[in-house]
Amino acid sequence: MKKKANERLRKKEIKDVLEKLEKIYPEAVSELVYQTPFQLLISTILAAQCTDVRVNQVTKKLYQHYNTPQDFLKLSEEELGEWIHSCGFYKTKAKNILNTCRILVEKYGGEVPQRREELVELPGVGRKTANVVISNAFGKPAIAVDTHVFRVSNRIGLAHSDNVEDTEEQLMNNIPKTQWSDAHHWLIYHGRRICKARKPLCEQCPLREECLYYKELTKKS
Repeated sequence: MKKKANERLRKKEIKDVLEKLEKIYPEAVSELVYQTPFQLLISTILAAQCTDVRVNQVTKKLYQHYNTPQDFLKLSEEELGEWIHSCGFYKTKAKNILNTCRILVEKYGGEVPQRREELVELPGVGRKTANVVISNAFGKPAIAVDTHVFRVSNRIGLAHSDNVEDTEEQLMNNIPKTQWSDAHHWLIYHGRRICKARKPLCEQCPLREECLYYKELTKKS
């Protein structure tokens, strides 16, 4: 559901927020550990409803033995499930990963496609995962709206929607394209470190001056 434009920050305020985030998190990058587009794709599939820390623990060992689609196809769903069990939903993830690997080998010569339209057709790959791969593996501008980006951007006022797709659209309109990928990481870092889901550390937040969520809190108090 789209909200009124006046429930979002003004252009000047958005510019100020982005400048502050860049200063706070100048080195913000993906916290998933990977060496190839394929590894990032698999890690991002595994990261669904799982922490990056846990995924990295699993893939550190997994990728020592299996790091191409062809390698993965040597495994059965049960065998792969044993490797990724601690990431949660391992049966579904194992099935999706092996089906994805099969498509990559048969249709793309073992390479990860670079177009979003092709990526989202892979089993277990939604728009968020596709945007993560496009942005981080191929260096193309994209904003992946995960739980952190959705929560933080709507709290601050960079977007104002109850819908993930609308939030992505609003962020793409409100943030310069050259900053899409960086802003994605800034918002994730901010969500993990300060703007936490259950108890945001508002008094420590350098975005208090602009943040609509904080302004609402102060009104109530």
